[in-house]
Amino acid sequence: MEINDELMRRLEELAGLELSPEEREALRGDLERILSYFQKLQELDTEGIPPYEPLPGVRNVFREDEPKESLPQGEALKNAPRRSDGYFLVPKVFGEP
Repeated sequence: MEINDELMRRLEELAGLELSPEEREALRGDLERILSYFQKLQELDTEGIPPYEPLPGVRNVFREDEPKESLPQGEALKNAPRRSDGYFLVPKVFGEP
């Protein structure tokens, strides 16, 4: 798969990166190689192969979900670099740039 300039610009924007032309081309090559590995994996016939189970016999080892007292709003926002009206203020991710 080839990654075009438009996709590279969008990836840089989403990741908050400012790459030099050399860094951009190096990253583009790395991403294209990674995607080609995934494409190769799609070609494998996995019919009859059971899903990977790292610890056979072990089921859900998570704790029970029990409600607890939440962090006070002021405490949660204490170290936020940007906030507005009691909420975290973050850059827009979706929609028009």
